[in-house]
Amino acid sequence: MTDILWSQPHHDGSALYVPEPNLKPGGKVSVFLRVPHTSDVTSAWVRVLSDGEPELVRASIDRQDERDTWLRAELPVVNPVVSYRWLLDGGRYGYQWLNGAGLHSHDVADAADFRLSTFDPPPQWATGTMYQIFPDRFAKAVDRPAPPWARPAAWDDPVIGEGPDTPRQLYGGDLDGIIAHLDYIASLGVGTIYLTPFFPAESNHRYNASTFSQVDPLLGGDEAMARLATAAHQRGIHLMGDLTTNHCGNTHEWFQAALADRNAPEAKFFFFTEYPDQYVGWWGMKEMPIFDHRSLELRRRLYDGPESVVARWLGPHALDAWRIDVANMTGIHGDINLSHEVATTIRRTMAQATPESFLQAESNHDASRDLLGDGYQGTMNYAAFTRPLWQWLLPLQIQPYAHGKYPALPNLPGGMVVRAMRELSGVTPWQATLHAMNLIGSHDTHRVVSLLGDPRMVDVAFGMLAAYPGVPMIYAGDEIGLATIGPEYARIPMPWAHPERRDLQRLAMTQALFGVRAASSALRRGGLRWLAVGDDALTFLREYPGETMLVHAARAAHPAVQIPAAVVGGELAGLAGTADLRADNTGMITLPAGGPAFGMWRLAAA
Repeated sequence: MTDILWSQPHHDGSALYVPEPNLKPGGKVSVFLRVPHTSDVTSAWVRVLSDGEPELVRASIDRQDERDTWLRAELPVVNPVVSYRWLLDGGRYGYQWLNGAGLHSHDVADAADFRLSTFDPPPQWATGTMYQIFPDRFAKAVDRPAPPWARPAAWDDPVIGEGPDTPRQLYGGDLDGIIAHLDYIASLGVGTIYLTPFFPAESNHRYNASTFSQVDPLLGGDEAMARLATAAHQRGIHLMGDLTTNHCGNTHEWFQAALADRNAPEAKFFFFTEYPDQYVGWWGMKEMPIFDHRSLELRRRLYDGPESVVARWLGPHALDAWRIDVANMTGIHGDINLSHEVATTIRRTMAQATPESFLQAESNHDASRDLLGDGYQGTMNYAAFTRPLWQWLLPLQIQPYAHGKYPALPNLPGGMVVRAMRELSGVTPWQATLHAMNLIGSHDTHRVVSLLGDPRMVDVAFGMLAAYPGVPMIYAGDEIGLATIGPEYARIPMPWAHPERRDLQRLAMTQALFGVRAASSALRRGGLRWLAVGDDALTFLREYPGETMLVHAARAAHPAVQIPAAVVGGELAGLAGTADLRADNTGMITLPAGGPAFGMWRLAAA
């Protein structure tokens, strides 16, 4: 069964529907509703909150074209965040609400209202494709002696994925190794390199920093970071660092100062339950003591002001952005919750240091409370993209994945998957959705090739990654088909000396897909309008002024999806290896019915 959605009215926060997103307090903002001529909507209102009280603003006809009637409403900008949803006359009961999660014939909560904010939006460069690099495993330019804590490994040694030596296995990748492969990275259409932590630490992952004052000498030190930033910026590529504001390592200079003197200011940076031996660690791990953000001195050193760690590493010879590790936990402990204050302070510091900077958060679940625009500007989108997509594409399991820290991954039909995507993204402001870090794999997951198994399913995953709203993130090595199960095992060194280990067909497809995305305003900044949703096929539009893309993803062969040319036009130009389409003599466009398969087309201008 396929749900046909192209006759439904549509609104989102993109430029076609909110042409002027830079709101000014005390002013007005115009919002538009697209009503297809085939819709049963007769009129519309907008319910907007002002100082906590709802009011209805009537919408009027702005214009009409051969496909749609466009309604317009002028909303007051009373508060920093404008929260609103559409009330539609029409439908079976003459009463419908349209919010970020979709169309409803019953009253709904405010949680999924559309939201616009008066806060400065992220810079335009921040929608560019990201490439995640785990520095120890990407490339090595210089052989350096291993420190005492490390277990040195040759580049071709197998990864130790379990046991105490897992974090100690050191391959010796460095920043100059990344520089040597920047042209390769650029060939993938990458706009931002995301580096996992680069500070010194007694582990290969470096999430247990020993200091925030320098780049790890094992990576080449501060000079190598400056070289990387210069070389990347010359190619139009930005750099995002990874900062643990939730915790540090137990070897960190601040923690060591706290242990040495209980009256030292650093002693208030941590949660000691019985000084000095008992303290709170992340997930109970003693090697990662968590920070107590009630300490103003901690804030000053870490993220508040121009002398802080956050500010110091921004600039033309260093970073353009920060990703905050476990942002969902930062500043929260027991009855203490300073998470919003932490986020807004980091954002303020970054804006003052580098106005065109970008702040990303790590979260594995609903992060909407943190994404109103005054703090974090996007999140790792496991909840609204990764998990639903995996649930759609995963092969049927004889034994389902067991519940653990996170729920199991069942195989679900398209309707349920899209419902999850819409409900989870619907509680998030559009700008945060547009700047969410979408991923099909990361240093914390299985390799996508091994997870999905069928290479055609992996094609679909990469296609959705390139086409769905948000910032796609490619985990280094996924684009050449590196394969293994287990997050630690998945941290495989890049096989630069072994071309036979690289899937060149996968690489060519990745370059084609993300090359199209890099050149497309619709894919980088456009809205999302669902057209048809079936168990095995998903079809949607990405819309931007002057450009519209049609996307069709299938996990299996399915009944053909036919769309009237009145909705998408009579001629569709195929992209990234997809064949062109034309309307038949009945005025219908028939999309390919095979699968697993992915297709993308540019619509002719209306």
